[in-house]
Amino acid sequence: MTILITGGAGFIGANFVLDWLASSDEPVVNLDLLTYAGNLENLASLAGDPRHVFAQGDICDRAFVDSLFARHHPRAVVHFAAESHVDRSIHGPADFVRTNIEGTFTLLEAARAYWSGLAASARLDFRFLHVSTDEVYGSLGADDAPFSETTPYTPNSPYSASKAASDHLVRAWHHTYGLPVLTTNCSNNYGGYQFPEKLIPLVINNVLGGKPLPIYGDGKNVRDWLYVGDHCAAIREVLARGRVGETYNIGGWNEKTNLEIVHAICNLLDELAPNPQRPRSLDLITYVKDRPGHDRRYAIDARKIEHELGWRPSETFETGIRKTVAWYLAHQEWVGHILSGEYKQWIEKQYENQD
Repeated sequence: MTILITGGAGFIGANFVLDWLASSDEPVVNLDLLTYAGNLENLASLAGDPRHVFAQGDICDRAFVDSLFARHHPRAVVHFAAESHVDRSIHGPADFVRTNIEGTFTLLEAARAYWSGLAASARLDFRFLHVSTDEVYGSLGADDAPFSETTPYTPNSPYSASKAASDHLVRAWHHTYGLPVLTTNCSNNYGGYQFPEKLIPLVINNVLGGKPLPIYGDGKNVRDWLYVGDHCAAIREVLARGRVGETYNIGGWNEKTNLEIVHAICNLLDELAPNPQRPRSLDLITYVKDRPGHDRRYAIDARKIEHELGWRPSETFETGIRKTVAWYLAHQEWVGHILSGEYKQWIEKQYENQD
């Protein structure tokens, strides 16, 4: 028994691989291209572990993907691999179309060919779990009900549009070809190993470096926040017991404005890592021009997965954010490696002309 994970050297994927092998002896074949956000340091604790087989490759490379299916005979695919940063999608949408749409198409076709050749019992047991985002649903008003699994898709960025397209492909491959798929749409994840272009690690790193904390617009955009460990637990439940063809929304029941997030991190850093040599953390907040098409609010209604599978997040935002800040403080060497090179150039480009 083996599962094939795509994007397993990225933030959520690596956390899932580590979580899976901490609680199961079932081997993992980990397919990752190791682009800027994929990092083998995330998996350093698995060095020499025969349960973890790493394969560097592109999900758009059909021959390579076919070879993994033929060699390892996985019982399931968990598809994390994606370009996932809205700002990057605005500056360069082509990579998002290629990876998120063409890559998912290639993976679906390879999985379908493999699944079609399985014995009847193995065909019944096979699963293709596609990990997606709440951003496909668009933006909510302040008083709108949270996103449910039946909310119409209205993506507003190149990133969310590419993920919406991939969701539709997954659904179509089930309804047209019978491929046994599952889809999850999650809210904003946070936790260890997150690439520091994202809000929470960006704020942590900037505070520790005494650098400005760039806040888009008025800072009142609302997101639901999900601790990555809770997300991994939810995916395990969906993979094990989810109904074939169904979508499950995974959320943390934690709606917070961006400004609330920044304040919480600043207060924790002043408590856990006080440094009289740097400015007071909250004094570093700097408002910058809002990004184009910035969705105002996301919120997830996660009652379906709770009612059907019994999953509910274990962490509150207060417990999860404390664990996250503590993780980054304890892993400054990892952070230092990430903060060099391509990421540094990206940050300079992203904010060079912001007021």
